[in-house]
Amino acid sequence: MKVEQVSKRIHQHQVLKDITFDIKPGNIVGIIGRNGAGKTTLLRTLVGILDPSHGDVKIDGKSIYKHPETKQDVIFVPDSSEALKSYSTKELVKLYKAVYPRFEEKYFNDLMDRFSLPPTKKIGNYSKGMKALFSLVVAFSTKARYIILDEPTDGLDVIVKRRVLKILVEEVALSDVSVIISSHRLDELEFMANDIIMIKDGKVDSHYELDEMKSMYKKVQVVFSQYMPKEIESQVNILNQTGRVYTIIIPNESTGVEAAIKNENPLLFEELTMSLEDVFVAKLGGEEFVS
Repeated sequence: MKVEQVSKRIHQHQVLKDITFDIKPGNIVGIIGRNGAGKTTLLRTLVGILDPSHGDVKIDGKSIYKHPETKQDVIFVPDSSEALKSYSTKELVKLYKAVYPRFEEKYFNDLMDRFSLPPTKKIGNYSKGMKALFSLVVAFSTKARYIILDEPTDGLDVIVKRRVLKILVEEVALSDVSVIISSHRLDELEFMANDIIMIKDGKVDSHYELDEMKSMYKKVQVVFSQYMPKEIESQVNILNQTGRVYTIIIPNESTGVEAAIKNENPLLFEELTMSLEDVFVAKLGGEEFVS
């Protein structure tokens, strides 16, 4: 899948601006950003629910907007299944088989058994966790090449989350499917994702493999004999401060900042393990805005 300079204006507001990236087969790609960055609008545009104001999304060189048959290679799973709550399991299988010619009913039934999901006369009768699992079972059963998920674990308990994450990782490993996930749960994305696309103000701020992105920064705990000098404070991201104990993030190329800190003869200078959440804070300015 190639996303080429996609822009979207809604009610005179420029939500997306020249978004460009590729999705490789067999990858799990996380899309992250602050509130209002345009993540959900981007997902809906990738599957043709929304038409872009400019740009294109192509699969095997064909525009999904000009060649509707290419949409059988993409399925979107929103963060709510309310639109399907009145349908029975049997009715939904019939519907998806009509929309997705490669839908495998046997595979669907096998997954339903594997995750102990009983047939039901109304999907609305399922619990929230069962609905989330059912949505994934249907998505993988379509045999679409690109599965796009919006907050797939939102509001689920720990046990159901583990089952959701397990089916995602296992199914991607077994097939050549690619999964694109927008989520505010950075710890879960860190467990699953190969690549991370960071959206800021409707544009791609960065697109890296996860390990490469984490290697761009250094997380350090440092203790000063006095408080951190103002000239150093202005050049680092402070994750936490307890008295004279600071946990900070330093860009790896900023060797001058590290040297300045060490010139202060700190009582402690200890490098810690970077997480995706730390990168988010370093690049976008705060985990409280991640959802």
